[in-house]
Amino acid sequence: MCRNIKTLYNFAPPATDKEIQAASLQFIRKITGFNKPSEKNKEAFENAVAQVTLISKSLLESLVTTAQPRDREQEALKAKAKARLRFG
Repeated sequence: MCRNIKTLYNFAPPATDKEIQAASLQFIRKITGFNKPSEKNKEAFENAVAQVTLISKSLLESLVTTAQPRDREQEALKAKAKARLRFG
């Protein structure tokens, strides 16, 4: 589940709201153990995702660095090369 959570900080272009929400959803899925909650838990699950999304967005907006933003395409190419070495 959590393998899909990607680093969202210090990229050009910055993380989108959709990416932040997707990472938040994966986080809540991981800590609850639910891929899809039951009807009784659906509201609590969705509320948690919304709260984590807001907090994550606030965190990303408040962080400061002097490092140059990383390029998303270059990072994706590095990850693919690493996966090829690892998995063949």
